[in-house]
Amino acid sequence: MAEFSLDLNEDQQQIQKWVHDFAEQVVRPAGHEWDEKEETPWPVIEEAAKIGLYSWEFMAQCFSDPTGLLFPIVSEEMCWGDAGISLAIFGSTLGAAGIAGNGTPEQIAEWVPQCFGTADDIHLSSFCVTEPGAGSDVSSLRTTAKKDGDDWVINGQKTFITNGGLLDRPNVHVVVASVDPDLGSRGHASFVVPPGTPGLTGGKKEKKMGIRASHTGEVLFDDVRVPSSCLLGGEEKLEARLARAREGKSSKVQAAMSTFETTRPIVGAQALGIARAAYEWTLEYLEDKSDEGGPLLEQQRIQQVLADVATEIDAARLLVYRAAWMGRAGIPMTGGQGSMSKLKAGDVTMWATTTLMDLVGGYAQSTECPLEKWFRDAKIYQIFEGTAQVQRLVVARMQRQEYNAKLREAAEILRDAEDGSPGGKLREAAASAAA
Repeated sequence: MAEFSLDLNEDQQQIQKWVHDFAEQVVRPAGHEWDEKEETPWPVIEEAAKIGLYSWEFMAQCFSDPTGLLFPIVSEEMCWGDAGISLAIFGSTLGAAGIAGNGTPEQIAEWVPQCFGTADDIHLSSFCVTEPGAGSDVSSLRTTAKKDGDDWVINGQKTFITNGGLLDRPNVHVVVASVDPDLGSRGHASFVVPPGTPGLTGGKKEKKMGIRASHTGEVLFDDVRVPSSCLLGGEEKLEARLARAREGKSSKVQAAMSTFETTRPIVGAQALGIARAAYEWTLEYLEDKSDEGGPLLEQQRIQQVLADVATEIDAARLLVYRAAWMGRAGIPMTGGQGSMSKLKAGDVTMWATTTLMDLVGGYAQSTECPLEKWFRDAKIYQIFEGTAQVQRLVVARMQRQEYNAKLREAAEILRDAEDGSPGGKLREAAASAAA
């Protein structure tokens, strides 16, 4: 029987401690300041770059982990420190994932290192999908890319983009655009827009309820011209995919969804970092609190709530780990496992922070109480990278498809048995032997 273990290996444990120490000593102490400023925390990003936490080499190490768990582990620890600063540090990973998920080996080698730069020359990256009229419904994208000679010309507007339009440092924008509007989401392609490309400008910076240390803004594309080498995957692959779509054949890869599928469990892990921070703080806060019924932590009404919070956090983490492992192992998430992980973790985090605030009482709504900020940070995890409502639709549809596929498989087995085919005879022999 194959060995089964939920223990982290030695490398994972060491990196988890290294990241947790940075989160505890550098990130969390700076969280309130940069939340108040609503600015990119460049000093913290620079510190992360100095120790190698903000680097393409570290990202490569995370994503090459054979279990798929390393980056979710890192993400949880960093968001335990502060979700806004964590997103400011790791926001570039989404653009890099867009390149890694859609690009050729040559494009990955050229552009992923440029998404991070070096400790002495920090770069950024952003993944530009959402538009004013197209959020969870990516089939409604209106940004276009049209071939003009050896170049592609991009026009459109993106909104709510992490690191989007932030031009303080070199910023590699990865944009999903429509190359054939008649095909909907199957007519999309991803492009790299190199730093300094004419026509790309930053629009409005969003003022947000939570994760305020992370820059979120508009990106405007006005006749942005990029060479064909910036089309991720190359033109031959794009033409083949478009041809299949025009013939009505299914396509395994969509430019935006292929990136989201790998990042959803990571987003779920980020949410869990917030939930865990809120839970641990509440335990410490209530440790010496009493009322007429005695010490609070010895009262069943308090214990019931805390037990539920702890159980839900652990359950959500298991879903995150399963999806991350499946993604790394190349196992198709035919039952919507990636969406399940993000849905559960986001809902648990919003519920946990709300529930814990109820336990703490009036002090919890004070800006001096860290629960107030964790509550504000939690909400976005029910919204970005697919709202909770959309995640439920995805899971329901994929569960139905998976169930119907199993029914078809069972029907084929029965037909084999009835017509005396070799498959049917083998099964009959096996059943006879078992009897």
